Amino acid sequence: MAGTITAVESRVGSVKQIVFSWLSDASGDGTATATTYSYSGDLIKVVCVPGATTPSDLYDVTLSDDNSLDLLAGQGADCPNGSNLVITGGFLPVTQSVISLTIANGGNAKIGTVYVYIR
Repeated sequence: MAGTITAVESRVGSVKQIVFSWLSDASGDGTATATTYSYSGDLIKVVCVPGATTPSDLYDVTLSDDNSLDLLAGQGADCPNGSNLVITGGFLPVTQSVISLTIANGGNAKIGTVYVYIR
């Protein structure tokens, strides 16, 4: 089984929302998936939510731009599996780039959601 990630994008209004839903593969990873649209602006909040099939504790989330830079600046490492992780600062800016999500160390066939807000 291959891990999968899907992105649902809402670009109405001044705050854009991307909802990444992920399912990890047997190695605990989720394949990087890029958004359909390019974005520019500031990340204002990212929320990592463990799913009903709880990921392994301390799973890793990476949001990357076109240059493979981690927009979270390492803050998506070691996400807890028992609660949501809300990140509200310390991000790199997004400059006319698609955004990709990668999951690592999630555990076999685990699920979660990552909400991304950009202004």
